Amino acid sequence: MDKPMSESSNENQKVLKTGVVMDPIGQIKTYKDSTFAMLLEAQRRSHEIYYMEPGDIFAKDGRAFAAMQQLEVRDNATDWFSLTPVGIQPLEELDIVLMRRDPPFDMDYIYTTYMLELAEKAGTMVINRPQSLRDANEKFFITNFPQCCVPMLISGSSSMIREFVLQHGHCVVKPLDGMGGESVFQVSESDMNLNVILETITIHDSRPVMAQRYIDEISEGDKRILVVNGEPVPYALARYAGKGDFRGNLPRAEAVKVCR
Repeated sequence: MDKPMSESSNENQKVLKTGVVMDPIGQIKTYKDSTFAMLLEAQRRSHEIYYMEPGDIFAKDGRAFAAMQQLEVRDNATDWFSLTPVGIQPLEELDIVLMRRDPPFDMDYIYTTYMLELAEKAGTMVINRPQSLRDANEKFFITNFPQCCVPMLISGSSSMIREFVLQHGHCVVKPLDGMGGESVFQVSESDMNLNVILETITIHDSRPVMAQRYIDEISEGDKRILVVNGEPVPYALARYAGKGDFRGNLPRAEAVKVCR
């Protein structure tokens, strides 16, 4: 008797080899980590998953390699992964590599994208593309959409930022290469610490930072709209500040309906 079409299709379907470059998996918070959610879904779809940290990747003779470990994930808050070393393997033997390392966006981050680009040129799909990761800085990219943004300045000049604060009153200043609310400050023209904050965050006028006018609406949640294949998902992730803080960095989050 012939096998059902669905069973025959499953047998012939290629098992995808998926690599993930991320920070130490033993330190993640599984309940809010989007990389972990991707890995659970990839495993559900029968992908073989290979785990790498940035320091495991290296380039030799024009090819990218990594000391890989095969990864098994579990939806368990206290026991969520197992690793089995598989040795040094060429990245080009993977079908997909997920680049999920967190900022800071420093030179080590950039060097990692260069090595992943070697794998991409050899035929491996790298998500997100290494060049796109370099070109689309998370903070700076919003300068392409000034019509959607509050007044904003990017500069390494403390005096210029101070003038911006004097003009707009209540502001936020933040580094361009950080994440998770690190080194984000509320400032105002009457703040006795304004000068020292600007000296510190710009490293004495040697590093550009972003200044934005503060908006009270942040208390209603920092809403992240997700777009898949050019279409907005009808729900956004709203992130709310924790008690005694103003930064919306997932101490509390919920899905909210997006008007369309």
